[in-house]
Amino acid sequence: MGYTPEMLDLIKRVEATRETRYSEEFPAMELDVRNKLVEDFHPDYKPEYKREIKIGVSKGIRIPSEVADTIEARPYILANPGEIDLENPDYVTDILVIGGGGAGCSAALLAQENGSKVILVTKLRLGDANTMMAEGGIQGADQPTDTPARHWVDVMGGGHFTNDPELVEVLTMDAPLVLRWLENMGVMFSRKDDGKGMYVLHGGGTSRKRMHSASDITGAEIMRTLKDEVLNHPKDIDVIEFSPAVELIMDDKGKCAGAVLYNFETQTYKVVKAKATIIATGGQGRLHIQGFSTTNHYGATADGLVLAYHLGVELVFLHSVQYHPTGAIFPEQVLGILITEKVRGLGAHVLNVDGEQFVYPREPRDVEASAIIRECTERGKGVPTPAARYGSWLDSPMIDKIHGAGTIKQRLAGKYRLFYRHGIDIAKVPILIYPTLHYQNGGGKININCDTIIPGLYMAGEVVGGIHGENRLMGNSLLGVAVFGRRAGLAAAEYVKSVELGKLNIEHAKKYDKELKEAGLEMERTSPMVLPDYRFKIA
Repeated sequence: MGYTPEMLDLIKRVEATRETRYSEEFPAMELDVRNKLVEDFHPDYKPEYKREIKIGVSKGIRIPSEVADTIEARPYILANPGEIDLENPDYVTDILVIGGGGAGCSAALLAQENGSKVILVTKLRLGDANTMMAEGGIQGADQPTDTPARHWVDVMGGGHFTNDPELVEVLTMDAPLVLRWLENMGVMFSRKDDGKGMYVLHGGGTSRKRMHSASDITGAEIMRTLKDEVLNHPKDIDVIEFSPAVELIMDDKGKCAGAVLYNFETQTYKVVKAKATIIATGGQGRLHIQGFSTTNHYGATADGLVLAYHLGVELVFLHSVQYHPTGAIFPEQVLGILITEKVRGLGAHVLNVDGEQFVYPREPRDVEASAIIRECTERGKGVPTPAARYGSWLDSPMIDKIHGAGTIKQRLAGKYRLFYRHGIDIAKVPILIYPTLHYQNGGGKININCDTIIPGLYMAGEVVGGIHGENRLMGNSLLGVAVFGRRAGLAAAEYVKSVELGKLNIEHAKKYDKELKEAGLEMERTSPMVLPDYRFKIA
């Protein structure tokens, strides 16, 4: 348990430079230096790990090979035949929400609030989602010295000005409203010592302190509140767990009309007929792009991308993946787990094996991650672990030095307890980190009301692309799931008031299967993946 004697010796180098680093601030990079660093070392810029999609509406775009393999696979329901009765659906509702995380719950709540009956389905339990895993905070320009316009500029700059500006405008303008909505429902945000306002911090790439948090378990606190609120409306929101959607359903007039579920418990297909469907299935971390570990929950296997693509929804920004710069690499039991950016926001420095600071701690995530990768590879200054991994130190004891003893235990209570269980006191010794697969920057193409090109199909949360451009800033994921989840629920509730569905079919899945065969693509893979398989394969 705890650091080995060899690692403790290396920590002495960190301690030897702490006083100097405390008095001398390390400078941020100039824009051209940032861009060159990212181009040279960020995993997104390794062309050998990407390939073109060969079929479908986004044919020709280059995306990570693991994602392309998932998209170019036989539809699950055709590769795993079973009884599906579209003429006699098992469930009928106004709106079907696919996904039980922050976006799905937000959508369900706004839909029922506006008069719709909702069925929310999730592949695991309600709340098992990347929202639960988010830690550091949620952005929102509600302070006297801040404005949504400043927030907009920060988001656009963090995304290298490739973002959809209209989606960013919605994100930043709705943010103060969303913060009030969450707090009024019961989210217990951390407050100032006098109790008169929320405690706010900087995040990487922010020009103002606008990071609101609930200690270092912000996502869990938001998810707790949203989940409880969904369960408070049993007459209007029916929750079906352990039942992933494996194919969408269309009607004979070209509208989305629900989905086919696969029930894990009964191992049977179930049909949901719905006037509108909202995909809120989250990300793709469990595809382990380029072999990276991930912060994502067990069900993050890009299901929503596959379902939407089968219907003809365009995929955007999937060439861009976010690697969180600070994922744990020691001890092995917590490999890949998120070390919130809040640690750097509070003042922890990123250091090499010699205890030298080599990057400003609050650079945007792609820049910070690229600097760590360069230090551990090209410069050969990574800190070795017993498992032959190499990482960088995150000097957490600097936080108590800057803010006073006890700050770590108060502001980072979750991480303190996590490492303490493994014999590491992060108030006294640094954390060993390396970039970890964290966020799906790209996804389905939507407008500001979460409409897709398919009538009756909406998307919200991490499964969509365009909001964050080619890099997401900290705190905008929790904001995005709430902002766009709410908008999807509201838009779908308005849409279903005047919709009549025709005859149901899954002809699009058969057409997609035919395209695969005509393109000569591998037929053994099936998708959605549903759950990752970590069993050892024996040749």
